[in-house]
Amino acid sequence: MTEFFKLRIRKIRYLTSVVSIALMLISLAAFAMRGLNMGLDFTGGMVTEAVVSAEVTHQQMLEVLKPALGEATTVTAAGGEGRWVIRYPLAEPDQAPPVVADVLHQISGEVSVISNSMVGAQVGEDLVEQGGLALLVCLLSILAYLCFRFEWRLASGALLALMHDVVLVLGFFALTQMEFNLTVFAAVLAILGYSLNDSIIIADRIRELLVARQETPVSEINDQAVIATFSRTLVTSGTTLITVAALWLMGGAPLEGFAAAMFIGIVSGTWSSISIGTVLPEWLKLEPKHYLPAEVDSAP
Repeated sequence: MTEFFKLRIRKIRYLTSVVSIALMLISLAAFAMRGLNMGLDFTGGMVTEAVVSAEVTHQQMLEVLKPALGEATTVTAAGGEGRWVIRYPLAEPDQAPPVVADVLHQISGEVSVISNSMVGAQVGEDLVEQGGLALLVCLLSILAYLCFRFEWRLASGALLALMHDVVLVLGFFALTQMEFNLTVFAAVLAILGYSLNDSIIIADRIRELLVARQETPVSEINDQAVIATFSRTLVTSGTTLITVAALWLMGGAPLEGFAAAMFIGIVSGTWSSISIGTVLPEWLKLEPKHYLPAEVDSAP
C-alpha cells in the first residue's frame, strides 16, 4: 500500500469525523425542536379489522380513509382476501367519531367490520417507558462489554460511534416527521448491534497492531487497521444494504419506517466505525503501552 493511499485514508477518517459531528449536532437540534412523530403504538388510538371487496387496493383504502380518519392512519393486510387492519388516532373530544364502515362504502359495496378496539393512552405510556428502558439496558450492557474487552480509550470510540448512529436515525425521523412506531424502534436496537460489530472488528485489529508494532505511530496503525478490514466491511454492509433496499422498495408502507431506519443506520454505522471509532482514541492519546503487560518490579 503506497504512502499516498495511506494519507488519503487518514484524510477520509478525519473528514468523515467532522461531518459526523456536524450531522450529530443537526440531528440533536431537529430532535429538540421538532421531536418525533410518535405512532399509534405509543400515543394510543383505534384499531379496526374489516373485510371489503377483494379488488380494493391498499392505495384506494388510504385515499378514502386518511381524509376521514387522519393522516396518521395506517392500513395493513390481515392475511385473508380483502381483509384489512386499520389503525387511526382517536377523534377530538368535541367531534363525533367517524364510522369506518360508512367511509369504506365509498370504495366497496361489501363492508364487514369484524372488530373495533381502542388502544388507550396508558398503553402508549407503558410502551414508551419499556422501550426507553430497553434502550438504556442495551447501552449499559454494551458499555460494560466494551470496558471489559478494550482499554477505555479504544472503547470510547466504539461507544461514541454507537451513539452517533442512533442520534442520526432519530434526527432523520425528527426532520422528516415520518411515523416513529415499534418497528422503527426495533430497527434502532438492531442498528446498535450491527454498528457494534463493525466497531469491535476494527478496534480488535487496532489492539493487535498496537502490540505487534509498538514503534509505529497510532495514526498510522489506525490507517492500517481500517485498510485491513475495509474489504470485509464493504462486503458485509453492501450485501445488507441490498436486502434493506429491497424491503424499502417492495415492503410497502408497513415496512417503510423500519427499512429507512436500517438503511441510514447501516450507512452511518459503517463510516462511524471508520471515522469516530478510530479518531477519538487518537485524540485521547491512545498508545501501545496501554495494551502491554504491566511491568513487575523484581527488586526485593
